[in-house]
Amino acid sequence: QVQLVESGGGLVQAGGSLRLSCAPSEPTFENYALGWFRLAPGKEREFVAAISWGGGSTLYEDSVKGRFAVSRGNAKNTVYLWMNSLKPEDTAVYYCAAQRNDRGDYAREMAYDYWGQGTQVTVSS
Repeated sequence: QVQLVESGGGLVQAGGSLRLSCAPSEPTFENYALGWFRLAPGKEREFVAAISWGGGSTLYEDSVKGRFAVSRGNAKNTVYLWMNSLKPEDTAVYYCAAQRNDRGDYAREMAYDYWGQGTQVTVSS
């Protein structure tokens, strides 16, 4: 069973930036798409961003377009979510999720096979 290890959450003021990272516990795990989702208090978990295995395809939820960016590291196995111009409404627990064989349908939770433990992002006003 592949585990996803997340890091990088924290507390930041509005307008600030954070970088989240996600990597599989098995370094040989390859050919997967990776998505980011978030769960805010009182809301359902929602899609944030995703990137294909090759890195050539990305997808963003409308409210984060132009502020967030998803990328893969040089070794491809580590995926980053760069969050800029953060707003209080971005406060949530952020989860990364991996999809075997990069099957597409990136915005759908059920399309993912493995999930990270979540990391808290808090944006103060």
